[in-house]
Amino acid sequence: MKTGTAALLLFTATAFAAETPDLQMQTRIRQEEFRNSKVMEIASGLVDFIGARLTGSPNMKRANEWTRDKLTEFGLANAHLESWGPFGHGWSYDSCSLRLVSPDVAQLWALPRAWSASTNGAVRGVPVHVKLEAKEDLDKNKGKLTGKFVLLGDVVEMKPHDKTQYQRYDEKSLADLGAYEIPGARPPRFTREEALKRRAFFRALIPFLAEEKPLAVIVPGGGDYGTFHVQSAGGYRDGEAYPVPSVVLSDEQYGRLVRLLDQGKEPELELDVRAHDFPNAETSNTVAEIPGSDKKGEVVMLGAHLDSWHAGTGATDNGAGDIVAMEVVRVLKAIGIQPKRTIRIALWSGEEEGLLGSRAYVSQHFASRPEPPAEERDLPSTLRRNSGPLTIKPEHAKLAAYFNLDNGTGKVRGVYAQENAAVVPIFEAWLDPLKDLGVTTVTMRNTGGTDHLSFDSVGLPGFQFIQDEIEYGQRTHHTNYDVYERLQREDLMQAVVVMATFVWEAANRPDMLPRKPLSKADLEGTPQQPPR
Repeated sequence: MKTGTAALLLFTATAFAAETPDLQMQTRIRQEEFRNSKVMEIASGLVDFIGARLTGSPNMKRANEWTRDKLTEFGLANAHLESWGPFGHGWSYDSCSLRLVSPDVAQLWALPRAWSASTNGAVRGVPVHVKLEAKEDLDKNKGKLTGKFVLLGDVVEMKPHDKTQYQRYDEKSLADLGAYEIPGARPPRFTREEALKRRAFFRALIPFLAEEKPLAVIVPGGGDYGTFHVQSAGGYRDGEAYPVPSVVLSDEQYGRLVRLLDQGKEPELELDVRAHDFPNAETSNTVAEIPGSDKKGEVVMLGAHLDSWHAGTGATDNGAGDIVAMEVVRVLKAIGIQPKRTIRIALWSGEEEGLLGSRAYVSQHFASRPEPPAEERDLPSTLRRNSGPLTIKPEHAKLAAYFNLDNGTGKVRGVYAQENAAVVPIFEAWLDPLKDLGVTTVTMRNTGGTDHLSFDSVGLPGFQFIQDEIEYGQRTHHTNYDVYERLQREDLMQAVVVMATFVWEAANRPDMLPRKPLSKADLEGTPQQPPR
């Protein structure tokens, strides 16, 4: 019994020693980042010089080329663009002006929704407030919308904010996050059936609007204090472009128009939208490497999505992640010590349209499934069903880990283990020297909504960091205020140190990170299996 206990203690001590972080490297990372940071220079180059980066737009192409050239300047090898697709239509806009011209004259705060049409010059008319949510709504309004501005959406009652929008995790909220939550314990925002129903209605709405020919569709912005959320009206695939102009209007001004209508007044509006459509748009990911030494055939990846919506300049969603990832590899190159494994950075396009760029990259390099039915492609990742067994490629066995950053400008507070119990003690050891920076939590929970899922879904170790909320959901996520001024310099620098530590430790530990086992359904029919 004593012999067994001694052996167990020796094994535990050896395992712990293998996960003792490289404190000399930790010091070098901190020295370079905290005394010579370039995060705000990278930030201004990306969000001020390039600006918004809608997938398939000319600005997205500029962003790919700028990041490729910047990574080359940092000394990375093989900086290049990897195309993927087919994507469909790109879209951009030059200008948008919405005015109230009667009974008052006022400039209204409005921006066009992606993939909506131009007005081809200024158009004037009166609005109508209608509900278009189901097939019966289309039937009821047939023949009534031609030549009108359609107000689509409810007026929201606004209350003063009773607490600050600027939020950070406290000890209790981090402890709560660290407790495992059984999948399905919390109901989803909407069910699979609801999502499929919405998709079916969208397919009916497009031809209805094309036939009805309203002057434009105007929707409320879902915010206050001048903040409004702007995403897409139609879609990027053939036949899904919004057939009429559509704009988002600030909630305060949207409410004014509805009140005028409810009072029997006939407000008159003038709209001028100039937008462009780009068929067969180019789509690429930016990729570059720091070559490894004795384990150079194995790869550690880090990344973030480079695309954004178009209302702001994509600073926090997800310029912040790109800035941090680019600064991580700059710091590691500046230190001048070659990692054992190759470190590869990837900046994705198409994330906002459904993780398209990272999913394509994973399919090209690591593992693929049969093409899913059309309705599956449009569902959120949490509701999508796998379309068949994996075909695993040789590179699948060589990926040690992928680390992703995509929750705004807030500092890193920990990491989601994605239900991979074997990595928890490893990550906890890596966090130990980072606790003075506020990084304390490893949770077994899954988190969704961004590019680490493309890796996790095919059995690869893909992870997303826990970040402080700051004002992401309330103020900057997909809004006109997603701009440089909302970035927090010290938080970005802290995130660089954390992400660089994880990337370096994963690139230099004796073994690759342990993986979750693939299911029997995933493995049936696959020509080979990854090592455990």
